[in-house]
Formats: sequence, structure tokens, C-alpha cells
Amino acid sequence: MKYLLDTHALLWYLYGNANLSSKAKEIIDNEICYYSKVSLWEIAIKQTKGLLQYKQSIQDIIDACKIEEFEELSVTSNSLELIKSLPDVHRDPFDRLLITMAMDNDLTIITTDSKIPLYNVKTVW
Repeated sequence: MKYLLDTHALLWYLYGNANLSSKAKEIIDNEICYYSKVSLWEIAIKQTKGLLQYKQSIQDIIDACKIEEFEELSVTSNSLELIKSLPDVHRDPFDRLLITMAMDNDLTIITTDSKIPLYNVKTVW
């Protein structure tokens, strides 16, 4: 199985946050995991607004992803098209795009977000 890291799961894993579940950590340690620049965009916006405790640069985060051997997952036109079919359950544009990217690539999202499982997408925490 392959996995897509939600933004918080990515940061929590890279920087050792105790909120990361043991199941999520085990999966990330042992399975193929992807991250998206969508998460990096979200991080940059939240850093600008002072909403994150993490102050690492985007390049530092990308470098850490490379060290962990996470694969970068690109946004495709199909992922963007799928957004049109999502029900209006979650208004977070970053999560909505991560959801369609996971759907488009048959990935399971590693997330603690309780709204994401309301979509037709596999999740684990």
C-alpha cells in the first residue's frame, strides 16, 4: 500500500511531534509515502500568518523529505477536475486537493483530520 501524508502528519513525522500516532509512525517508517507541494503551500501560508510552531524554510522541509525518501506527488489536471465532484463537507482547499490527489493515485491519506474520512478516500491514523 502507498500513502499520502497530510500536512500535519508530514511535519509531525519530520520534526518528532509526540502527537503522531504510533500506527502512523510505523507506516511512515516502513511504507512508500508521498508528500505534495500542496502541503508546502499550506505551510508557507500558515507560517506567514504565524499559525505554525515550525519555522523551517520550505527548502529545509523539502530536503528533510528527500532524506526520508518521501516521493513528491504532483498535482494533475485529473486531480483538479475531481475537486468538482467532491461534496461540500470540508472547505479547506488544501485538504480538498490532497483528497483528490489521493483518490486519483489510489493512495491512503495519513491524517488525524476527522473530516477527511467523510469523503470516498482511504485514511489511516
